[in-house]
Amino acid sequence: MVEESGAFGTRARCFILLKFITDDAPASSMGHRPEVEAGVEDRDLTGQTVLVTGATSGVGRETALALGRLGATVFVHGRDRDAGRDVATEIDDSGGESVFFSADLAEMERVHRLADEVRDRTDSLDILVNNAGGHFPTGELTGDGVEKTFAVNHLAPFVLTHDLHDLLPSDGRVVTVASEVHRRADGAFDVTEIGNYDGLGAYARSKVANILFTRELARRLDGPTANCCHPGFVPSSGLWRDASLRVRLGVGVLARLPRFLTSGFVNSPSEGAETSVCLAASPEVAAVQGAYFSDCERAEPSSTARDDKLARNLWELSEEVTGLSWP
Repeated sequence: MVEESGAFGTRARCFILLKFITDDAPASSMGHRPEVEAGVEDRDLTGQTVLVTGATSGVGRETALALGRLGATVFVHGRDRDAGRDVATEIDDSGGESVFFSADLAEMERVHRLADEVRDRTDSLDILVNNAGGHFPTGELTGDGVEKTFAVNHLAPFVLTHDLHDLLPSDGRVVTVASEVHRRADGAFDVTEIGNYDGLGAYARSKVANILFTRELARRLDGPTANCCHPGFVPSSGLWRDASLRVRLGVGVLARLPRFLTSGFVNSPSEGAETSVCLAASPEVAAVQGAYFSDCERAEPSSTARDDKLARNLWELSEEVTGLSWP
C-alpha cells in the first residue's frame, strides 16, 4: 500500500470521507410522511396541479412526493434528469401524476423558458412551491451579471412567479422556502458585488429576500395567497452540494449521526417538508397572507424581514434587474 503524505494526502482523505458521508446519508426518516405530520393526510388534491422547484432531492423531493400522494398532478423541476425521472416515477407509482422539467435557475432566460414549458402543459396552476435554492462557497456572477446566490434563491422565484401568476386560480397558493438564517441579513442588497464574498452572508441575504418578496407578493395578489417557511436545518439536503468542502464535511457528518443525538435541531428532508406541505394543502391556512411559518405554525421573522418599505424597495430592484413589471 502506498501512503499519501502532505497536503495532497490530507485533501484526498477529506474527499474520501466526504464521499462516504454523502453517498450513504439517509434521505429521509423511514416511514415518515410529511402530509401526516402536517395534518393533511386526508386532503384530496385530485384535479389540482402543483409545481415544485428543486424537487429532485431533499426537502423539495419530499414535498413533491407528499403532494403526489394526496392526488395532485406534480410538475417536478430539477437539474438532474435521472433524479427527476426517479421522483416522477415514484409519484406515478403512488397514484399521482407527474411531469419532469429540467432547468438551471441561475439564468433568467432559462427561468422564463421553464415558465413557458409549464404553460404549454397546463392553463391552471393551483400551487407553486418555490423550493429550489443554493449555497455557493465563492462569489460568482451569472450571465445576467447578478451574484449567483441572489439570482438562484430570490430572482428565480421572482421571475417564475411573475410568469405564472396569471395561471393561479383565486384559491391558488404560492409557497416559498426561506430560512431562519435570514436573521443574519441586514437588508442591504448589492446584487452585482462579489468582492469580500461571504457564502453564508449571501445565503442569508437571499433568504431575507424570500420573506420580503412573500410580503410584497401577498399585497399585490388578488385572490391567491403567498406565504413562506423555514424547513429547519436539513444537513442531508441537496442544498449543500455546491458549498465549500468544509461545509459539506460538516453537514455530512451531521446527516450521518444517529437520530437520538440530533433530534430537536436537525431535520430529515421529510421532516423539513412538513411546513411546505402544510402551506400547500392545509385548509387552515387557506386565508393566511404574507406570513412566515416554522413547524407548521406562524412565526415572527426578523425586524428586517418585516420592513414593508424594504420589501417595496427590493421589489423595485428586482424589477429593474429582471426587466419585468408587475401590475
